[in-house]
Amino acid sequence: MKNLLIKGENIEALEYLLNERHLKGKVDLVYIDPPFATGGNFTITDGRASTISNSRNGQIAYSDKLTGPDFIDFLRKRLILLRELLSEKGSIYLHIDYKIGHYVKVMMDEVFGIENFRNDITRIKSNPKNFNRIGYGNIKDMILFYTKTSTPIWNEPREKYTEKDLKKLFPKKDKNGRRYTTVPIHAPGETQNGKSNQKFKGMLPPKGRHWRTDVETLEKWDSEGLIEWSSTGNPRKIIYADEREGKRVQDIWEYKDPQYPDYPTEKNQNILDLIIKTSSNEDSIVLDAFCGSGTTLKSAHLLKRKWIGIDKSDLAIKATKEKLNSIKGDLFIQKPDYEYIEIDTLTITTAISNAGVGAK
Repeated sequence: MKNLLIKGENIEALEYLLNERHLKGKVDLVYIDPPFATGGNFTITDGRASTISNSRNGQIAYSDKLTGPDFIDFLRKRLILLRELLSEKGSIYLHIDYKIGHYVKVMMDEVFGIENFRNDITRIKSNPKNFNRIGYGNIKDMILFYTKTSTPIWNEPREKYTEKDLKKLFPKKDKNGRRYTTVPIHAPGETQNGKSNQKFKGMLPPKGRHWRTDVETLEKWDSEGLIEWSSTGNPRKIIYADEREGKRVQDIWEYKDPQYPDYPTEKNQNILDLIIKTSSNEDSIVLDAFCGSGTTLKSAHLLKRKWIGIDKSDLAIKATKEKLNSIKGDLFIQKPDYEYIEIDTLTITTAISNAGVGAK
């Protein structure tokens, strides 16, 4: 499939992808950052994007006038189509704010099934502010993560340990200065037969427990110096910090957005890198139906995924093309090659674009 950049109402574009492009069940990952039901407009003035709604100056980049039940219905119609496009191993991440997000979650439980809800991710978006108001300062928004089925693509994300982590999680050092910790070599539950209930160095596991592995492996670990014996003869497995891939990524992310964005509410590319690496594979199709400035598409391209971007805003399409054009091809990454399509209720016009050249 060729990469696609589509200008038009996304509900029509999604129907086009289903009916004309026959992409039902072909998309492995959807990320969308729709309007947040703020009731205002977001603008760009002299090339500078406003990060708050109801700015009085500049060109309107996008309108965010739908609120309440109308907004939820607007999203539901699009999410139903996105679910049809998702593959059986697909995932969707919906970026929203705290004011409307909980209503969106209830609706997504209906569309995708509450059993396929995976996370409500908190994203720290800004530094603390000292506005005078009744209520605590807001420095977060949320990302709702659902999968199509119980067997999605999942590439376990890891992040590096901080110095604080290393000191806390690996408090010991060996004679060479390597940080480590120790863990028990037995686990709850007795086994009557098998290799996990045999004697190791003349001892059986404590009552009500069994060895975590077979005795042959325990002997091997001991001969390699990977078992630490306490003064009372209690064996524990040594785990070295430098042999671990890092710590599991948790559900609070601190990725602050650009201070001077090219497009209103432009997101930090590191968020998209993490999502795309985790929930898609190389050559997977990644779709963003509210693509804004094209951050999702750029991230997908650099990570060697196929991509589809949709937006109805002239300013969004312009910003997306500029962002794609900023990708410098080399031996490892090709310059973006995509098909540009304009959709309205009456016609579909197509222009082929190589890195934006010749695109409308």
